Amino acid sequence: MLIRFNKPYGVLSQFTPEGRWQGLHEHIDLPGVYVAGRLDADSEGLLLLTDDGQEQARIADPRFKMEKTYLVQVEGVVDDKALKALARGVLLNDGPTLPARASAVEPPADLWPRNPPIRERKNIPTSWLELSIREGRNRQVRRMTAAVGLPTLRLIRTAIGPYHLRDLPTGAWQHVK
Repeated sequence: MLIRFNKPYGVLSQFTPEGRWQGLHEHIDLPGVYVAGRLDADSEGLLLLTDDGQEQARIADPRFKMEKTYLVQVEGVVDDKALKALARGVLLNDGPTLPARASAVEPPADLWPRNPPIRERKNIPTSWLELSIREGRNRQVRRMTAAVGLPTLRLIRTAIGPYHLRDLPTGAWQHVK
């Protein structure tokens, strides 16, 4: 069994809550399923869960380099210099990243509101990019955008390999056929 879940902001990638963060049990009441990969509590979007250990490893293990795609709202204006740097790979404190696919995109028209809303500063514009990576380091996308001068304000995973978020509402889950 494979489940796709649109994880809201403030929910951990585990069933048990911790501190101010909710656990998955508040959204998914299915025994025997486990998270395949992680998504930080302050990130949103696609999270896969399965009851199959081999499938869990295939999805989550960095050795398989399953591509993950994100919509990222950043502080500042995405320019060619930043996109080229992301596409080449950027140097982080734990070493260089693999090259990524990066493109500037229009703000998503059908995006759910985040609760709580992101902080916006009046004199600093925000913009959006789509970023696809094949690694899974801790807070990697946020660190990559910061490395090119574009701090992340909102991060939404839209795809993991062939699995997509599509029109799944925030907080909802669905069996993958």
